[in-house]
Order: sequence, then C-alpha cells, then structure tokens
Amino acid sequence: MNEAEIKAAVLRALAQVAPEIDPADIRPDVRLRDQVDIDSMDFLNFVVELHEALKVDISEADYSQIDTLDKAVTYLAARIPPAARAASRGGAQEGAT
Repeated sequence: MNEAEIKAAVLRALAQVAPEIDPADIRPDVRLRDQVDIDSMDFLNFVVELHEALKVDISEADYSQIDTLDKAVTYLAARIPPAARAASRGGAQEGAT
C-alpha cells in the first residue's frame, strides 16, 4: 500500500463520519477537526474506520499523530502490516523466492 492509497483510505474514512465533506477541499497540513465539523465521538468513529480499512491499531495516545491528513498518512504508512503493503504491490509473491 503506497502513500496515495493510504491518503485515499484516510479521506474515505473521514467521509464516512462527515459525508458532507468534499475530499478535494481537505488541506493536508491543517487539523482535520478544524476543517471538518466533527466532535470527539466522530473523531473516534474516524479512528475506527481507519482501523477497519487498514488493520492498524491506533492508540488514544497517538491521536495527535493523525490530526492532519499528512500526519495521518505518515503515521499509518509506518504501521501498515507488511502483508497489506505486499498485497497492494501485486501480491505476497513479490520478493519471495
């Protein structure tokens, strides 16, 4: 899974909790909660959506590391399970001998 795919997954998760947003309007360096009218419960639902989509556990202590689009992509890219990264590149066979 590359950064563009992760970014798309983050925007889809955000759209699940705030369907009124236009993903094209989300600025990558501005806090998501400042751009989208979501409360703490919606943010928690956003975290759950990310977990379900990407199979990444996000602890409450790390919420500040996913508060912008750019930070979320960086955080998630470092935590995507290796099998998911390989699958997005054409399968787990790649690199196997």
